[in-house]
Amino acid sequence: MADTKTPPPELSKDGLEVTASNSSSKDHDPVPREGTTEHLPSFEHEQALALKFDVRILPCLAVMYLFNALDKGNLGNAKTDNMDKDLGFKGNQYNTMLSIFYVPYVIFAPPIGMLGKKYGPHRVLPIMMFCFGSATLLSASVQNWSGMMALRWFLGMAESAFFPLVIYYLTTFYRRGELARRLALFYAASNIANAFSGLLAFGVFHINSKLDAWRYLFIIEGSLTVCFSFFAYWYLPKSAYEAKFLNEDEKKLAYTRIQIDSSSIVGEKFNLKDALKIFKLPSTYGFLIIEICLGVPLQSVSLFLPQIVARLKYDKIKTNLYTVAPNIVGAVVLLILAFTSDFTRLRFPFIALGFLLTFIGFIIYATIDVENSIRVAYFACFMMTWGTSAPSVLLSTWYNNNVAHEGRRVTLTSVGVPLANLMGVVSANIFRTQDEPKYIPALVTTAAFGATGCCCALLLGTYMVIDNARRNKKQGVNLSARDVSTEKLRDGPKNPDFRWFL
Repeated sequence: MADTKTPPPELSKDGLEVTASNSSSKDHDPVPREGTTEHLPSFEHEQALALKFDVRILPCLAVMYLFNALDKGNLGNAKTDNMDKDLGFKGNQYNTMLSIFYVPYVIFAPPIGMLGKKYGPHRVLPIMMFCFGSATLLSASVQNWSGMMALRWFLGMAESAFFPLVIYYLTTFYRRGELARRLALFYAASNIANAFSGLLAFGVFHINSKLDAWRYLFIIEGSLTVCFSFFAYWYLPKSAYEAKFLNEDEKKLAYTRIQIDSSSIVGEKFNLKDALKIFKLPSTYGFLIIEICLGVPLQSVSLFLPQIVARLKYDKIKTNLYTVAPNIVGAVVLLILAFTSDFTRLRFPFIALGFLLTFIGFIIYATIDVENSIRVAYFACFMMTWGTSAPSVLLSTWYNNNVAHEGRRVTLTSVGVPLANLMGVVSANIFRTQDEPKYIPALVTTAAFGATGCCCALLLGTYMVIDNARRNKKQGVNLSARDVSTEKLRDGPKNPDFRWFL
């Protein structure tokens, strides 16, 4: 078992007075909740602290992820300005270049994620940001396919564990029931990035210069990313209970909140052998299968929405402009579903709904006469973005909610999120040049992954409902995940007191 980290002396108060989360007691009493004991902080105090984290942390992380999404997905915009022709791409070289990104993205995500746990996301995330910003900036100087391929490899390395580390970082600040809507606010930056990328491309492509307009796109996005990385390195706090902008009482409260309802041992040191035990749980593979199903529609929209919209027969400038609205509305739908998920404390029904919307959107676009039904086709583009954003956020939140062990949590996230992104290899190779402009095989394949993901999410969620009911019946109680101490949740389903967070 990993070495444990006891509360810092200056943060403890009579052993923190709340010991349920690290207690060895085997009774079935639930963890006390807000307002049930004088030892626990009031709901108002918790709300004020969470709001302070929202104001100080979420905007910075959202901007960081906005640049992350910009630097990863700007090739689609550059291609509409004939980047592939300027660099002399032949055949399916563009698709190959998209695919190569995901090899280092998957290979390096787990080790970098583990380093992030060891040295702190507050340091590793800005360093990663500096690296992928530099790769984007250098992309403006390439002269051939080989040069762009090399930079895409290094970009994949630099971005590999970014999203998993952000998810883990947020779990050290917020309770489980608070996480989805915060993660959604952060992830909405991805949709905003896609919209902003379209707007930026719209403006940049009006530049008249000897230098190719798509090169200006890389210069602007890369420069802004590098500059912001320095600010983030200085600004991000190490942890909730060590944030310099909190007073001593707030630090005690921040520590206690996470101890009660997020991590069984707060600030636990990373132990590889212990962390890898996450793969002994069958539920882990259910989550990973859903990640695979999510990856294809998610990457298809991220990488190829400009090409999908191009079928509406607009010029290159309007094509990029018309990608803005679907991404903005996708961000709004994401927030609606995430807030609803947190308030109902349910994850899998909303994940399944997102997959269903994806399926419907791609099927509509694949089966109608797009040229003669432009409004319907454009509405289908909106449905594509509705159905890809929400499952990504809620799925990551779902399995993080069910893992109270910090090392196992960051390990699962560092495998699951890159696995979904690895499906970009599939997306890159089903949107083939010979299928332009309809891309029927790609649209049908993406819809099939959406339908499969919907079914898998419903099956896994149903199993969890049945298993919780079975455990309650066996013990003669009526408990949910929120009623069980994180000490008991830490052991996973092998502990009879364990309850699934649905």
